Order: sequence, then C-alpha cells, then structure tokens
Amino acid sequence: MGYTDAALDKPIVGICDTASGFNNCHRHFPELLEAVKRGVLAAGALPVAFPVTSLGEVFLSPTSMMFRNLMAMDVEEMIRAQPMDSVVLMGGCDKTVPALLMGAAFGEQAGCAPGRRSHDDGPTQGERLGACTDCRRFWARYRSGEIVAEEISALEGRLAVTAGTCAVMGTASTMALLSETLGMTIANSATIPAVHADRLRAAEETGALAAQLVGDDRTPQKVMTRAAFENALRVLLAISGSTNALIHLTAIAGRLGVRIDLEEFNRLSDETPVLVNLKPVGEGYMEDFHSAGGLEGVLRALAGSLDFGDARRFRADSRRAPRQTAAPTRSTMPSFVPRTTRSNRRAG
Repeated sequence: MGYTDAALDKPIVGICDTASGFNNCHRHFPELLEAVKRGVLAAGALPVAFPVTSLGEVFLSPTSMMFRNLMAMDVEEMIRAQPMDSVVLMGGCDKTVPALLMGAAFGEQAGCAPGRRSHDDGPTQGERLGACTDCRRFWARYRSGEIVAEEISALEGRLAVTAGTCAVMGTASTMALLSETLGMTIANSATIPAVHADRLRAAEETGALAAQLVGDDRTPQKVMTRAAFENALRVLLAISGSTNALIHLTAIAGRLGVRIDLEEFNRLSDETPVLVNLKPVGEGYMEDFHSAGGLEGVLRALAGSLDFGDARRFRADSRRAPRQTAAPTRSTMPSFVPRTTRSNRRAG
C-alpha cells in the first residue's frame, strides 16, 4: 500500500468515514477528514480512513431507520476486522451518529467523534428558513395554490444553503449534543457550525486525541456508563430534543447492557426545565444556540442534577492533551445562561 516501515511502526488510528454523494449532511466531510488526519499525524500516529455505510435522510427509501442497525453492524465489524489501535467516528446525519455509537460500543479500541453541526439557515422573504417543517409548510401552500412554482423553486434554494445537518433541534442536532454529553465527543464541539473554521480545529483536536488515547482504557463501554446515559436523558429533556433520540439512546445503551427506564425518564421530565427554544417546536436555530453558549450553558444550568462521577468527558487543554474531569469545568462555561435562544437578527 506504499507505507514505509517507519510509518507502520506508529500507532494506527482508523477513521470511520461516512461521506457520500447522496448525503448533503456530510458534503463537507472530505475537508473534515483532512483535519482529523492532521491531528493524528501531529500526535505521532498514522491515520487510515475507511468507508462505512452513510445514511442520508433525503434519498433513502423507504426510511433511513430501516438501515440504522445494518450500519451499526458494518461499523462494528470493520473496526473489529481491521488493524487499528483507536478509531475516530465521523458522522452527523440523523441515524448515522446512533449507528456509529452502537457499532463502536463493543470495540476494544478507544474511540471518539469529531462532532458535527448544522448548515446555516437561509433568509428569504423576510423569514429565516432551515427547518424540515419549513419545507412541509411551504409545500402545502404550493399544493393549495397559495404560492406559485417560481416561489417554491426559490424557497427550495434557501432551505439548505450549506453543507451540514438540519439547522434545528431535530434528531441530528440532538444526537450530537447527547454524544458530547455521553463523553464520546470533545467538549464544546457539538454546536459549532459545519462550515465554521472552528469545526476544522475541533476535528484536528479529535484526531490528536484519538492518537493520544492509544493504549488507554477509555473504551466506549467505559465512557458510556449508566450515569452517562442518565445525564443524556436529562439533557435531552432540557434541550427539548428530538423524540427519536429516546429510541436511539435505548438502542445504544442496550448494546452496553444498560436499560433505559421509561418510568424514570418520565420522572426526570417532571423535574427538568426546558432551557432551549429552537425550531421545530420553538423559534431559534442551532446557530443561535451556539452563540448563546451551546451545550456547556445547558450543563451549567443542570449542574446540580447531573452525575459526572462515573461518566468521562473527553476534553482538551491548550496543548490539545486529553484530560478527565468529574464535572464540566466552570472556567470554560459562559457566565450567563440565557433562557431563550431567540435571535435578535432580522433576515434581510
């Protein structure tokens, strides 16, 4: 394959790549992959990318959910079958993140994900667009004759103006936030916009972290503990996340022998405040949430209710070296947690 002995003497970091021409959510992954590789190389390891199933929501028929478990098996077997010392999981679209976490759950290699985020919203006719509900709403108006073909064509060009996942608190955004809560993504990365330079920096840090975790005992089953799932359930409620996330968390936890108790989840819902106001049930977009403090702000607001005693969150200091904390670092959190993510901007 053209590798020198010197290269093969280094630890090998596998990079699970879910790029696909049929998946707009992952359209920026080639550039993201190069950033991950930079981090791996800088940390003294050899990056080796390999393809797995890519589940894009738009073009899969009859439904992407039909293929989630198939992708999880693909990921698990490819990690198990190939010679790698740790692995980076690159995903973003709705069913992709759960499938990656399910597939990596039984691996003996330490694993981490670079995080993903939504595309930018597109302003048109004085309104910010970017939600699936926007698409359905305008399509219904078109079918009823309220708007003409030229208008629906213009609107189509504003619903997904960049690469990345949907810009609302749908399944993709929810699972990214829960992945970070579980400890499988570096801190402060879940809400970075897909086309922002910080997204590439986070990918590079993830590559470096994966290299530094070689030989470490922080395998996914030791990171995604019962306490970590309980934290994730509480965060799911606080962000008013996708109802699909409960199905995915149950599946991921099930792979690790952790049972999600629905009665306990209902109890948590009675005592957990809703802190985030995003579409499709609210008003804001992921860009607004990121500007308002993102997940760290939510964790700070819930600090008294979360248990990070057993869960391990991957973090990086200024030297990109990983460290473990028993709770979110206060110095890294915003001093003010707004109670709404409603944007003050007006579309122009």
